[in-house]
Amino acid sequence: MSTFRLGVDIGGTFTDAVMMNESTGEIRLVKMSSTPSDPSVGFINVIERILEESNVPARSVTYNVHGTTVATNTIIEGKGAKAALIATKGFRDVFEIARQIRPKLYDIFCDKPKPLIPRALCFEVPERLDFAGDVLAPLDEKKVREVARRIKREGVEAVVVCLLHSYVNPVHEKRVGEIVREEMPGVFVSLSSDLCPEMREYFRASTTAINALVMPIVSRYLERLERRLMEIDLRAGLHLMTSAGGIMSSQVARQQPVNLIESGPAAGVAAATHLGSLLGPHNLISFDMGGTTAKAGLVEGGVPKIVPHFEVGSAAVSENRSAGYPVRTPVVDLVEIGAGGGSIAWVDPGGGLRVGPQSGGADPGPACYGKGQTEPTITDANLFLGRIDPEYFLGGEHKLNPDLAVNAIGFLARKLDLQPVEAARGIIEIANANMVGAIRLISVQRGFDPRDFMLVAYGGAGPMHANALARELHIPKVLIPMSPGVTSALGLLVTDIKHDYVQAHIRPMEAIDFDKLTQEYQSFERQARDVLRSEGISEADISFSRSVDMRYVGQSYELRVEAPSRDLKPGDEGKLNAAFFEAHQRAYGYAETSEPTEVVNLRLTALGRIRRPQLRRLATGGQDSAEAVKGVRQVYFSEAGKRVACKIYDRYRLRCGNSVPGPAIVEEKDSTTVIHPGCHAAVDEYGNLMIQESH
Repeated sequence: MSTFRLGVDIGGTFTDAVMMNESTGEIRLVKMSSTPSDPSVGFINVIERILEESNVPARSVTYNVHGTTVATNTIIEGKGAKAALIATKGFRDVFEIARQIRPKLYDIFCDKPKPLIPRALCFEVPERLDFAGDVLAPLDEKKVREVARRIKREGVEAVVVCLLHSYVNPVHEKRVGEIVREEMPGVFVSLSSDLCPEMREYFRASTTAINALVMPIVSRYLERLERRLMEIDLRAGLHLMTSAGGIMSSQVARQQPVNLIESGPAAGVAAATHLGSLLGPHNLISFDMGGTTAKAGLVEGGVPKIVPHFEVGSAAVSENRSAGYPVRTPVVDLVEIGAGGGSIAWVDPGGGLRVGPQSGGADPGPACYGKGQTEPTITDANLFLGRIDPEYFLGGEHKLNPDLAVNAIGFLARKLDLQPVEAARGIIEIANANMVGAIRLISVQRGFDPRDFMLVAYGGAGPMHANALARELHIPKVLIPMSPGVTSALGLLVTDIKHDYVQAHIRPMEAIDFDKLTQEYQSFERQARDVLRSEGISEADISFSRSVDMRYVGQSYELRVEAPSRDLKPGDEGKLNAAFFEAHQRAYGYAETSEPTEVVNLRLTALGRIRRPQLRRLATGGQDSAEAVKGVRQVYFSEAGKRVACKIYDRYRLRCGNSVPGPAIVEEKDSTTVIHPGCHAAVDEYGNLMIQESH
């Protein structure tokens, strides 16, 4: 009997399910509207439907992975659990003070983000450690019990413990956690020394507080999912995508839900990385455009770029730093902007056309959905310009109303004193300009030349815009995978189990104790082995990679540098310094090789390799793609300045070796690919479309 892998990705507009036959590589997909009021409903709906349509019994599913936005939405919407903070005496105002910077430097009326925990629920306990972790004042356990009882009377669900210098010596924090659990059985407790053993008090407190705020919500959500999965007899267990582009079990996710904040977006980068490993190019820019946002990531040498921290919150999806809450956990480096198919076009007070970040989301969606939206969106503009077949949206399952798109764009055009076609073109051009800016942020501003990369475009709307973006950025080749609308869900099926560990270790390079470093890394590896074995990973499939955070002595922030996989020894200082200078040159444009450096943090990434399913190969055909042509449609292209006759291709009838000359539209159930004049697409053995300039 065949066995199957199942991936479910919940986005702001659609919930996607992908099921892969492990023997044949055959993929089935289902795309349904998300259920924002209770995402678990959409999760079970797509699973039940894909099993029914495929006639596959639930017990045949051997691997089940989920990408979720529950943790993110909880913080953005301010719906976290009621939580309290226990801090060192004199430091209860850590959330009130936060950082001495504003989201908008010269706006004196700009409000800082609301404190994660109100001051009335922030409590102090007498204790003190110095910077080296030595005890200056012992922990007053009697006072801790008094505070725990006060917190209990407040009806708090979660408790955050963040004491000074606990990243060096966690003894006081761990004892506070023990006492709180004794006094408040069943309460959710988050210790900063467990989640973020790094210096910088506010960052550590913020990370721990976000974990505590989402802990009860994520735990209840996972319990609902697992209960429903048992009811439908799907017993494969549940894994979740992490922000760092790995997989963790639901048991681990319950304790560390902060690692799920960027769960969904990371899956798409994982899929792009996997495609790159199959096809050969190892330098990729991933571009994911869905219904609500567009996201760009970067893969160098076959490895996604990972950063040690990010921000989350309703104002964090912007170019402004300090607009959200800092999270000190590893995350796939992504730039995200409010430009999706449902992003709304509007006129600003100065009479200029703007697009996004407001979105129609899943409900009401674009105007052409017929759910009450009256303002035009990017999807309406694409429909108006002929790029989308209103009868074949989602394979004909969800028909669009072009008259409603015409009305919405016409209303906007009258405001701007433009012809409707000019207004629709303006919506697309402005959206493209915004997305080009996002790709520049992830590449040029990180020290990378986009001309050295291949663009991998996916998401329901990504393939419609990718060719134009690549032209603007002079990216030589664009890859459109099969079923791009569910690529993020596919990424869930090809990702290894992954856990990250970090420990502050602040030492000048010339004073490094390499024996101490070895002990720290070996401790990480023991912890990681225990966790990975509990998740069913064999010893042969476990691997580790080591890195260090370094900076110049006196510098405020550090850069991550890969370290040798073997134990470090005296004499390795030069190798670490050379790697740091190279990273500094790339990030900042210079490197002072004569300046002293220091180590700040030690990091270890533990991987549990899974067996990757094979993608199905296409039958081979010649260059002629005439058999896949399903019709001709008038489509507007900016470079032509008018509508031109455009062949429409059925992607499912294309064969390996086929060539599709532009201008052309390639349609499939979950997405539409636009190939511009002067370009062509070649079909590879896996069915990917490789778009490039014609010569």
